[in-house]
Amino acid sequence: MIRHVQSFAIFVNDLDRATAFYRDALELPINKQGSFGLELFHEPPHVGIHPAVHPDSKALVGRHTGITFHVPGLLHFSGTLHDRGVKFLTEPTKMSWGVMAMIADPEGNVFALWDDEVPPDET
Repeated sequence: MIRHVQSFAIFVNDLDRATAFYRDALELPINKQGSFGLELFHEPPHVGIHPAVHPDSKALVGRHTGITFHVPGLLHFSGTLHDRGVKFLTEPTKMSWGVMAMIADPEGNVFALWDDEVPPDET
């Protein structure tokens, strides 16, 4: 019987650059690290950052991952991400259900950032 999602995999060509991005720019916690790459987050579901060594995994570098990270205070944190050089494909946008932005890692892997708290409009 399937219990839960254990992990998602993201493939990269430059593991050192990816480590700096996910650890330093995004401030994501590293649970494990080794020749396999990185395992982010201390509890499942984990996000695995893996070197693209096989032809099938090389084809998956630089794609939309379908992963959405929950970021409380996204409007504020996006300023920090800009300062750290994170590439925004879509700036944080207020919608009726929350705030969403799209970013890419240095390899072109795309993620959504989401905050379910819609801040009031400043007047």
